[in-house]
Order: sequence, then C-alpha cells, then structure tokens
Amino acid sequence: MSIIRLWTTSCAVALVSTVALQAASAQGVPAAPPAAKPAQREAPPPPLIAWTPKKTPYTPWREPNRPWWKLADVRAMHQGKANWTQPVIRNKDLVADWHQLAPGGKTPTLAYSDNRTAIIVWDGELRVTMEGQQPFTATKGFEINVPLRVPFTLESTGSTPALYFQLNDASDMPLYPADVTPAAPAKVSGWEYEQRIVTGGPGGFDEDHRPYLDYYKDVIAANARPGAFIADQHMFVNNIRGRATPTPPASNLGHFHVGYDEFWFVMEGNVTLQVEGQPVFTAAAGDIISAPQGHWHRASFGGPEGQWGTRVAINPYPRGGHAYTQESRGRQ
Repeated sequence: MSIIRLWTTSCAVALVSTVALQAASAQGVPAAPPAAKPAQREAPPPPLIAWTPKKTPYTPWREPNRPWWKLADVRAMHQGKANWTQPVIRNKDLVADWHQLAPGGKTPTLAYSDNRTAIIVWDGELRVTMEGQQPFTATKGFEINVPLRVPFTLESTGSTPALYFQLNDASDMPLYPADVTPAAPAKVSGWEYEQRIVTGGPGGFDEDHRPYLDYYKDVIAANARPGAFIADQHMFVNNIRGRATPTPPASNLGHFHVGYDEFWFVMEGNVTLQVEGQPVFTAAAGDIISAPQGHWHRASFGGPEGQWGTRVAINPYPRGGHAYTQESRGRQ
C-alpha cells in the first residue's frame, strides 16, 4: 500500500492512502445529485415542553460576526484587489469566509482532517478537483461538498474572478499532501507544520451527500423542492425555499437555540430577519445574516409578495433544538 504523506499540524495524526482514495472513487457515486427530494415529508416528532435555558445576557455579535453582511459592502472593502479573503463568521463551531480568486488563480492542494468543507460559488467559474471524483466546473449557485481528508484544489478558470463562500468546522486545520507540497507550509500563529502519517482514510459520499448541487439549475429551473445539502456531524447546510409573504408581526418571536449560533446565506430573492436586539431588516441574494446563541430570531421570505426566495440555513447540528413560545405551538 502506497502512502500519501501529509504536512499536518502537530496535533493532527491521521493516514491517507491512495488505495483508500481509489476505493472511494470506485464507489460509483454520480457527480451531480438528483434534482428532487421525496414528495412525502416525515411527521415531526412530538415537542418537549421544558424549562429551557436562555442565554442572559444573550451572546453579542463579535467581529467579524455581524447581523448583516451585505455583499455590496464586502466587494467595496476589497475594490481594486484581484485576490482577497474576507472573514464573516467566527463562532465556537464554524468559520466562514468570502474568497475571490483572480482568473488563472489556483489554491494549494489541501484537505481538512475531521470535517467536511462546504462551498457556495457566487461569481465566475471555479474548477474543482477533488481526489476520487471527476473534476467539474462550478458557476453561480453551485453548492460543493468536500469530505474530510479528501485533498482538493480550486482554480478560477473564467475570464472574470471567481467569488465563493467557504465553510469549515472551527476546530479544523488544513493538511497539505506532501507529494505535492514538498516544503513545510508557513507557520500559522499557534501552529507549526510537521510531516506526519495521518490515519483514518478519506470521507465519502452517499445518497444524501453528493459532490455538488447546481442550485439554479437543479432546484430553481426544475421547480424542485430543495432540502439539506449537508447533514453531517458538526455541519448542517439546509436549503429552505418559499414565496414572499407580508412580514409577520413583532409579536411572532420565532425561536432561539440553546447552545449554538445560526446564520444564513441568501441564495435567491430576499430574506427578512427579525433578531432580538436589532431592527428588522431585509437582505438580498448574496448577503449573509446571523443570529448568535440565545437570540430570539425569525427569518421569513421578503421582497414583493409571491417572489421566490431561498435561504441556506447553516449551523453545526442537523437535529439542533429550537425553543419556541408555548403560544406559537412550535410554529413560526
């Protein structure tokens, strides 16, 4: 068995074999996901009425986190730059950044040790090369799913810069395969790279986790029902689509989460967010909005009545608890 050695941090110890990677490729997983989900939704489980802890005082937004990251503001911050990265989410569970890659630009080949990587492409063309899969070109609206310990590279192949949003677990650090990165990567504050063997093998795909979803084609154009794109330990990326309606009254508090923050990528249309401690606002496609742990929040589809909208809800728990008022009967 030949071994791919990785440049890894001193705290990460795992093994990635070329045999295992080839086995993942041989599973015959199709590159693109099926467009539609089953028509029948499972009945929700009965709710638990409990004395529920609410963070007091609630967790504030700490930079770079903001209630509302407008895409227009992010672009303005980096005007005139060909390549840039803008941190937008930092919490105890997840980190997320905007990245722009100039035409012809290419990221280093790397992998993440213990969790999936999620990417949403917003502008340009991004060529995705992922160990064990056929390379593919992602354009606006593509959602990309890279399993743990699977090396991948992103390349901007269009005539305009590629703009993409990348999500990782807060505890993950990148691993650099030693066969393509012969010299140790630069030291990161608090970390030093050493060449080690990394065990555990690569993650993979299944019927619920596919390499990518072309959201504009497979959902919007096909008028299909979306759903969770990633529902894995420590990462939940869930597409929620609906039509705009009048904003509910302020008395409709929505819900809060006991132990985690939540944020949303506005994929289509508009989303109106009422979040405790902030004025109600309506975000546009490409914006990022968030509600820290313990804040009452209620997201609804805004814009002209009847307009389609999609918010990609992102948090670390696929089965995370939602705390509602008793008057709401667990509905928003």
